[in-house]
Amino acid sequence: MSMNDNQGCSVCPAGSENYEVFTTRLRGKRVKRVQYDYRTPDGELFATVASSLIECRHRRDEWLEKRQANAGKG
Repeated sequence: MSMNDNQGCSVCPAGSENYEVFTTRLRGKRVKRVQYDYRTPDGELFATVASSLIECRHRRDEWLEKRQANAGKG
């Protein structure tokens, strides 16, 4: 299943993650990258590209922590 619909929008359902591994060239070398989407249960989308799924999830966790901290300030 593709991560995006035919208009380029994420099809990630609420409360879940999607990821896709791809290769690209960086300074003449082929490198692996992971495109990662996570949609919160309330529908907010987090998206990133990193060198590994572990790094993507780490970034997601940091984003969720900041999001939760900011929610307490409102």
